[in-house]
Amino acid sequence: MAVNPNSKNEEYISSDNILEKSRSWFDKIGWDNKNKKNFKFVPRDSFLLVIDMQGVFLNPDSHAYLPASKAIIPNVEDLINTYRKAHLPVIITRHALLENESPGIMGKWWNDVIRNEDPQSEIISGLLPLENEIVLRKTKYSAFIDTELGDILTIKMAKSVVICGVMTHLCCESTAREAFMKEYEVYFVVDATATQTEDLHLSSLRTLSSGFAVPVTTQKIVSDIKGTVH
Repeated sequence: MAVNPNSKNEEYISSDNILEKSRSWFDKIGWDNKNKKNFKFVPRDSFLLVIDMQGVFLNPDSHAYLPASKAIIPNVEDLINTYRKAHLPVIITRHALLENESPGIMGKWWNDVIRNEDPQSEIISGLLPLENEIVLRKTKYSAFIDTELGDILTIKMAKSVVICGVMTHLCCESTAREAFMKEYEVYFVVDATATQTEDLHLSSLRTLSSGFAVPVTTQKIVSDIKGTVH
C-alpha cells in the first residue's frame, strides 16, 4: 500500500509542536468530554492496538514514508511501555501480503503491494514486540478482517481498545469504526496517530469523535493507567 500520489505528504507535526497541535485539534473538532460522561476508560478492560508501525511508512528511505510519523514514535513507545509495565495486553499489527495472496481491491486502488518478505514490512526496531505479545499480519485496512483480533478480544473479555499507529484515515480509522460496531469502547490517541496530511488527520478525528471513538492524548492514557493499575 503506497501513499496517494496526488497528495503531498506533510510533516504537519514535529517533536516541537505536537502538544500544541493536539490541543488545537480538540478545539477544531469541538470535543467536550462532558458529552461522553458514560465513557470512562478502565485500563484493566482494555487492549492497546498498535497499527502498522512498519518501515514502509516510518523509514525516510521508503517510497511511502510519512514525515509526520516521526513525531508520534515516542508517544507510541510510551503507550507500549506503559501497558507492558502494567501487565496489560498489547497487540501489534503489520500490513503484509504473502507471495500467493492477491492484493484484491486495495491493490487495484493503490497499484502497490506490501509483501511479507520485504524488510520494509517489518515493525521498526524501537517498537519490536516482546516474545509473548501478539503480532497480527493483516491484508485489509481494518485489523479485524481475516485476522484473529475479534476472537482474541472476545476470549480475553476486552471492553475497550486504545488505538495508535498509522495511517489515521485508513487503517486506524477503519479499525476504530469496526471496533465500535462490535460493541467496544474506542479510545483514539490523537497524538500517537499520523497520516499524510493534517487535513486528512483532522477529518478522521472529526468523523470518529462524531460517532465512533473518544479522542484522547497519550498523556491521558498513560496517567490513567499509572493512576489505577498497581
